[in-house]
Order: sequence, then C-alpha cells, then structure tokens
Amino acid sequence: MSRPTTRVLTVLELLQTHGRMSGSELARRLEVDRRTVRRYILKLEELGIPITAERGRDGAYMLVAGFKLPPMMFTEDEVLALSVGLLASRGPGLAQAAPAVESAQAKLERVMPATLKRRVRSVDESVTLDLSRAREMADNTALVALSSAAQLRKRVRLGYRGAREEDTERDFDPYGLVWRGGRWYAVGVCHLREDLRTFRLDRVRAVLPLDVHFTRPDGFDALAHVEAAVASLPRAFAVEVLLDTDLARARQHLFATLGVLEVVPGGVRLSGQTDDLDWFARELSRLPFAFHIQRPDGLRVALEARARRLLALARGGG
Repeated sequence: MSRPTTRVLTVLELLQTHGRMSGSELARRLEVDRRTVRRYILKLEELGIPITAERGRDGAYMLVAGFKLPPMMFTEDEVLALSVGLLASRGPGLAQAAPAVESAQAKLERVMPATLKRRVRSVDESVTLDLSRAREMADNTALVALSSAAQLRKRVRLGYRGAREEDTERDFDPYGLVWRGGRWYAVGVCHLREDLRTFRLDRVRAVLPLDVHFTRPDGFDALAHVEAAVASLPRAFAVEVLLDTDLARARQHLFATLGVLEVVPGGVRLSGQTDDLDWFARELSRLPFAFHIQRPDGLRVALEARARRLLALARGGG
C-alpha cells in the first residue's frame, strides 16, 4: 500500500470488519508505526467518522456504536477499475448493456465525492475499447443462470439449438464461462454426450437448475478448452504443419484458435482446420521461424502464390 489515502481507508475497512483493533495490530497490518496509525485515525475523524480510542499501552480503536458507514468509499485505483469495467461491459454481447451501464454509473456517482465523480466521467469520455467483434445475445438469462450454477457447482438442464437448427435437451455441469472472439461460451460436462463440451450461449434456449451438485477438477482452464475446441472444429481442410521451434515460441507467435500445438520429434506439430487456405498461408508467412507443410498440398500452392505476389511487390510490380 503505497498511498496514504489507501492506508486510511484500509484502517476504516479493518475497523468495520473487526470492530475493535489495537494500535499495534493496525500498525502491523499496515506495516507502519503506531504514531502513523494515530495520524490515520485523526484523518478519519476529520472526514466525519467517529472513532473511540481506548487509552493505555494496549489501547484499541473502534467505531462508535451505532455509526452507519457511507454505502461506498473508493480509492482512485478502485474508481479507475470500476470505470474501465463499466466501459468494457457495454461490449461483450450483453443484451441491453448500455442502459444497465448508465444506471449503474449513475448510482455510483451519487455516492462519490465530486473529485472522484469527475475521474469516472473523464474515463467514460476519453477511453475507447475496441469491442467491435461482439455479437449481442437476445437476453442475459442464460449468462446469469449458468454463471450462478457454475459458482454453486449445481447441474442444470440445458435446452440448446445446434448449428443445424436442431433442438436438444441435456443435463450439463457448467465448469465455467468464457468470452472469446466476440461470443460467450459455457464449458462443462454434457451428460448427453458423457464428455466435456463447449456451448455457445447465443444458442441456449433454456436453463433449468437441478438439485444435483458436481465437482469441478482443480485448476480447470475453461479458456484453454474453448480455444482448443474452436481450433479443432471440422472445416473444409485439415492442416498439419511441423514448426522448427519450441512450444513456448510457437504459442507466442500463433493464435490459439489456429490449431492445436503438440511437441514432436523435430519441433512442434500444428494441427488445425480451415475453410480458407489463402488465409492460413498468410498466417504461416508471418512466422519468424521455419516450418514444413505436411498437408494439404493446396496449402503449399497457396503459400507459393503468396510468395510470388510478395516478390512482385518487392520488385515494384503490381
């Protein structure tokens, strides 16, 4: 805690949480001396917060009985986090997000002092986030229901419409939700398929909570699972490329959804699916290390065509 204001508010939070704390305990928590703690207490009293101090070496501080704290108090860093969070929430496909954001921001500003209120508005008016890929859902019902079920570790019955417009029902253990590539996904165990599955939330038709609890594996990475699932979706062409590099460098230079990476003798194998070999060739051409296309032959043709075009441009051709 580097800022005195943050430490003063921390004293208030500690007193609110513990009720009564000694000066030595507060000093230990804040990593300051007891004289500094007394200055923080005086600052709180200047802000109109009544505090009772017990005398003596082992004296303690406590809030006056019956005192009601203001509903919210924020540091500058907390204001920045809230402001950027509200700004970002306008984008990720949330139905009717803009009115909800405006309402939440208005409520926050009502309890903020003028200086912090100006900072909130300055972020809102001057910061821009690129959320252009967001695809809005019809409503937020599925997101709210599935996030709650994931937090409570409770199974749900999921009504789902697939890519071919077929409607199905299945029991589902939601391990987590992911915002990726402009869409929301739910990841978990599908009891219809008896395996891990990924479901797009814009295709969820109904979520019915069930009175059944489940256990999620420790350290489960929902984002990694979604990226692997998207990369392995069946498409027109199956691609396999051997990369002359190590796994860490391959991950640094390749999008996770381009394919699945696997360490093999001689390098790292990239296995993916694509509908556009020209696009895949363009992604390979920007790599800073060598690679060997193993399949399909059409990818070699696309890469050669791209190389000829770049050579013509380098020589001043069209």
